[in-house]
Amino acid sequence: MNICVFIKRVPDTESRIRIQQNAVAEDGLNFVISPYDEYAVEEALRIKEARGGTVRVVSVGRDEAAAVLRKALAMGADEALLVKDEAPETYDGLRTARIIARAVERRLPGADLLLFGKQAVGTDNSQVPAMTAELLGLPQATVVTKLAIEDGTATALREIEGGTEKVVLTLPAVVSAQKGLNEPRYETLKGIMAAKKKPVPAVTLEELGFGPGEPAAAVEVTGLDVPAARQAGKVLQGDPAETARELARLLRDEAKVI
Repeated sequence: MNICVFIKRVPDTESRIRIQQNAVAEDGLNFVISPYDEYAVEEALRIKEARGGTVRVVSVGRDEAAAVLRKALAMGADEALLVKDEAPETYDGLRTARIIARAVERRLPGADLLLFGKQAVGTDNSQVPAMTAELLGLPQATVVTKLAIEDGTATALREIEGGTEKVVLTLPAVVSAQKGLNEPRYETLKGIMAAKKKPVPAVTLEELGFGPGEPAAAVEVTGLDVPAARQAGKVLQGDPAETARELARLLRDEAKVI
């Protein structure tokens, strides 16, 4: 099988985020593969081990994204491709999906399965996998917790409200991974050393056929800030009737939820 896995470079979820001029200040941050994307990489490797084939990892971003591609290579991926996009984070899922769809059509022919994480923890919009599938005209299953490949079809179990849905897809198809699909492996020393020797070719947006300034972002960021610090809780004690009245007052006057 020819499997393509799309991964994103994001700040480590344990990093302390600072905002400067409506953007995340990157100095001093540690960057990693988006955690949900790691489930997608692991699933691709397991499919390859069971059925043979090739696993190619792809990332859209600046030159720094090559580091997460090498991590995926160290995990066991066969090839990597960097789609160079010098634009700052746009938070526009459709723009990213258009770039990925164009890369699939022009540089990644013959893919049987396109794997994504269900969302990138940097933007959390959960849009790109579904939009990419629509642009390519491929069947899709999102937030998948179990995946089986057999005889040109993929059977996926996906999370829905209050239960699990079974979806059968004809390959090629798009699948996005949810936590619980598997347990991602760690890189081995042998894998890390081998990854250093593998090339990470890059393709520009112009080489994919986009003109200057294309694809344009349709989303404008007007403000970005970290969540406000939580205030200390209050403990109400004493007469139950008086406590209930005080609680109602606090909910009305301070929390403003009633």
